[in-house]
Order: sequence, then structure tokens, then C-alpha cells
Amino acid sequence: MTAPVFVVAPGQLAVGPVLLDGPEGRHAVSVRRLRAGEEVVLTDGAGSGGHGVVTSATGKDRLEVDVRELRTEPEPHPALTVVQALPKGDRGELAVETMTETGVDVIVPWAASRCITQWKGERGAKSLAKWRATAREAGKQARRLRFPEVTEPVTTRQLAERLAAARFAGVLHEAGAEPLARAALPGDGPIVLVVGPEGGVSPEELAAFADAGARPYRLGPSVLRTSTAGTAAAALLLGRTGRWG
Repeated sequence: MTAPVFVVAPGQLAVGPVLLDGPEGRHAVSVRRLRAGEEVVLTDGAGSGGHGVVTSATGKDRLEVDVRELRTEPEPHPALTVVQALPKGDRGELAVETMTETGVDVIVPWAASRCITQWKGERGAKSLAKWRATAREAGKQARRLRFPEVTEPVTTRQLAERLAAARFAGVLHEAGAEPLARAALPGDGPIVLVVGPEGGVSPEELAAFADAGARPYRLGPSVLRTSTAGTAAAALLLGRTGRWG
């Protein structure tokens, strides 16, 4: 069985005894019921991790781990950013979860003009917190040492600026003349892919993105939901760039 992953503060990672407490310790002791002798992986979620063995579990939330080996996961190249238009209900968390498991590096929430869901005020802050918590938990589940960044939500103007700075920028769109599977990809530098809302990317948004250097690409013969399109496209790109090689 693969060792479970728990998150610690960056300063805690070191060879030798490490105390896991708080919510992570509670999950390890009271939910996973880990005991002395079991293997675990500790990570800061920013690329560093330590493999160790539980030496003791006390109370409801205190786990002592003897870290025996440290490892650093290098920054990925090329880095993959998926811009996700805000879906309805809990489909946003589904998209974040599966994109994290697939290997996406940055997830950008986008308030597209045709989004039914809008993040405003306290509701928006709660929704963003849910996306970030989902990325963290999915990163642990996927045994990643480097969790994806979930940025602040962006407007279309802010998104156009991000697209202009990318080495490769694309927009998933059923009217795209070229399939994403045949797009010319860079060997390095950021790749940014835009996933529109259920109602589609508006003509005005497509024009703004085209001005920023982002071309429309089709993914396949079928039209995927916004909550699954990013994951399917990420898998395709990670395979083509050699990240899955």
C-alpha cells in the first residue's frame, strides 16, 4: 500500500523526528488510525517532501514521525496553467480535483461573461477557499509534492494579459480549425489553456484572446462539459510535452 501524504509547514521538514499535529495530525491519528511502524510521506506542498516512519501516535491529533529521507520535486517544464470558467454548483471543485490529479500546475478561476455563477463578496471568498482546499486534498491523494496554485479570480482583461505572456496560449472551442492534438507546443515556457463556461466563450472574448495571441482549438469530435474539458485537455498536453513520459 502506498504511504499516505500529510502536509507540514516548510520549516518542519528535516531528517529526524517531526511532530504532525493540528488538523493533519487529527486526520492521521483519528481518521486514518496510523500507528507506530507505518510509513508516511510529509510534504510542504511546494515541492519538498520527506519519507518517514511513524514512531508514536498519542491523543487524537499527535503523530511522531521519524523522517529518514528528504526529496525535492523539481519545478515542471513546461508549466501548464488551465483557466477555468466558473461552473455551476460543485462542478468547480470537481474540475479542480481532477485537474490536480492529472498534473495541472496552476488553476485560474475566470469570470466569463456567460458564466451563470458569479463570485462576489463573501460568497466568492468561500468559493475560492473551497477550490484551494480541494486542490490541497487532491494533491495529497495524488501523492504530489508540489500542489497546484489556485489563483485569485481574473477578469477577461486580466486573462488576456496572462495569455500574452505565455509561450503557448489556446482556447478550447468547438469552432477551432486545428485540433489541440496537433498544435505546435513549446519545449519550455508556460502553456496556458482556457476552458470556457457551459454557454461558451463569447465572440468578444475570443477576439480579445486572439489579440493576445491565443488561438481556438478543438479537443475532439464531442463537446465536453466545462468541468471535464480541462482535465481531458491537460492529459493530452502533458502526454504530448513529455511530462508523462
